[in-house]
Amino acid sequence: MTEGTTIVIGAGQAGLAMSRCLTARGMHHVVLERGRIGQRWRHERWDSFTLLSPNWQTRLPGRRYTGADPDGFMTGTEVADMLEGYAAESAAPVCEGVTVRSVARIGRTWRIRTDAGDLYAPSVVVATGDLDRPAIPALADSLPVGITQLHTSGYRNPEQPAPGAVLVVGAGPSGQQIADELARAGRTVHLAVGRHKGLPRRYRGQDTYWWMDRMGTLSRTVDSLPDPTATRTPNAVLTGGTRDLDLHRLVADGVEPHGRLESVHGGTLTFDDGLPAMLAEADDNVERFRTKVDRWIAAQGLDVPEDAPWVRRSAPWAQAASSTLDLRAAGITTVIWATGFRRDFSWIHAPVLDAAGEPVHRRGITDAPGLYFLGLKWQYRRSSSFLDGVGTDAEYLARHLVQERTQDPDGLSELAVAA
Repeated sequence: MTEGTTIVIGAGQAGLAMSRCLTARGMHHVVLERGRIGQRWRHERWDSFTLLSPNWQTRLPGRRYTGADPDGFMTGTEVADMLEGYAAESAAPVCEGVTVRSVARIGRTWRIRTDAGDLYAPSVVVATGDLDRPAIPALADSLPVGITQLHTSGYRNPEQPAPGAVLVVGAGPSGQQIADELARAGRTVHLAVGRHKGLPRRYRGQDTYWWMDRMGTLSRTVDSLPDPTATRTPNAVLTGGTRDLDLHRLVADGVEPHGRLESVHGGTLTFDDGLPAMLAEADDNVERFRTKVDRWIAAQGLDVPEDAPWVRRSAPWAQAASSTLDLRAAGITTVIWATGFRRDFSWIHAPVLDAAGEPVHRRGITDAPGLYFLGLKWQYRRSSSFLDGVGTDAEYLARHLVQERTQDPDGLSELAVAA
């Protein structure tokens, strides 16, 4: 029996950062992980996957990247290995292979029901992250039976899909990276394009993330946003390395673009006519970023190299994109859903979720005493769900937990495993 134990759910970067911060404050806790440490990094990324941020930006509480390639980009397996090493050096109390079934308030304590028995604790930190369940649209059920369907979490390499052409649905970072990889491997690729933002990989002698780090872009808080819905904007498209990745490059490499997928009727797909507008929106973001960097450089009086003037490229192919696609005639045998993820907190039985099932919180603190969230997109800062940003939120929650425990020592409950 251990008094005053905090339960942390999830042993990815969020859960391990929380553990490190609690340990530093002498707070007893246990981290529950359904699989291995860094499970999703190891098993839900394709073979060539790399981080979008450079290695030097891998910063967690008590740890900084010290390897030989600070400007390189870690693979998913390397991230998982790094997290395992981080857990070991932190002596994180991780219980692997324990799946949490539900969390519910029982009197003044929390019951955490797992496949290994019931636990009870005065505080619970839900650190399952922002990429919980694959988000696959309902129209996937209307595709012909013979079409193989994969989500990006299940895609591994260009040899995996059956012989034939491939349709990638979604033009965020994952969708464009996978379409690029398939095309370079000689596969015929169609791409259904949704809203996305463009960014240059490098600008004026530095990586884009270097500029965002120096300008404070990644530490911007939700309080600074004029519109709360700004946290739901599309992700910017980048790829590890030094080359830009965008629709212009993909089309030049043979990828056939379409608008947003609207409907499926038999073996025929219909796309909207918004491709030109979505391309313009992505290019607009590139121009805004360059302008912002230029102004910041001028304001700081920095002496850095100039880049060639940016010229908006013509894209007649966007206007000419076909609005329909016959899967059989196009030889498409596989559809890859690059449609992102959704969060599923239906297992949390407490009045802390809104009508859409999203957590209602302030910097991870909910109105339910002792229940917290960590690692959510824009939890407080733009970088809250990043390897580089989750630590700041973990520190904040750890300080709060210490304060709560100091103020209410009699509210502690025991951690118990049901017989």
